[in-house]
Amino acid sequence: ETSPVASTNPYGTLARLGTVGIPVVGTAFKVIDADGNELALGEPGELCIKGPQVMKGYWQQPEATAEALDAEGWFKTGDIAVIDPDGFTRIVDRKKDMIIVSGFNVYPNEVEEVVMGHPKVANCAAIGVPDERSGEAVKLFVVPREGGVDVEELKAYCKANLTGYKVPKHIVLREALPMTPVGKILRRELRDAS
Repeated sequence: ETSPVASTNPYGTLARLGTVGIPVVGTAFKVIDADGNELALGEPGELCIKGPQVMKGYWQQPEATAEALDAEGWFKTGDIAVIDPDGFTRIVDRKKDMIIVSGFNVYPNEVEEVVMGHPKVANCAAIGVPDERSGEAVKLFVVPREGGVDVEELKAYCKANLTGYKVPKHIVLREALPMTPVGKILRRELRDAS
């Protein structure tokens, strides 16, 4: 949709690890909320891109085109991103993976990053599952390191290191997580199995 490139990290010491860099010449980035309102720098929202390399639409798919492109030609990427005040952009998650707990946005990557800090956790993945009280709840799948880990120990760790609404309501220990050949966790398979 943004062929061949929309952003790059500057060469040498100006590059910033953990970002996709800054927009290339003639390209603009912005982040929007769920209602399409532009958000301030530093606020997470859906990344939108506008420039000469952005597609005009999907071939013979007007409905998909209308969903992906707004009237001004901004392409909605489906990525949740933060644009720093100096223009560098960090992708924090995918919009479809975001979990909404009692109206609060929970980014699975944020929960996973905290849980991966536990010395007995080898890998983990967070997804949203339906919940009667909060709309959605966080469900965490954990692959323990050799020697194992106790679910109660993980719950206590999460309560000590995460804001209340981000604490997983469900924790499942597994021997492995479904992954792509390049090592990306397949959250869809975890959601389908829940």
